[in-house]
Amino acid sequence: LLVEQNINIAMKVADYAYVMETGSLKLQGKPEDVMRSEDIRRAYLGD
Repeated sequence: LLVEQNINIAMKVADYAYVMETGSLKLQGKPEDVMRSEDIRRAYLGD
């Protein structure tokens, strides 16, 4: 289990990812799939 606010660091070491927002599960999956999510990119990476 890793709790990390820097999504880039977390995704480099994770085999599977859970993204939570205000206590609710927003997205889960393989790191490469999570990083492809437009919602996640917009919210956490500013894309």
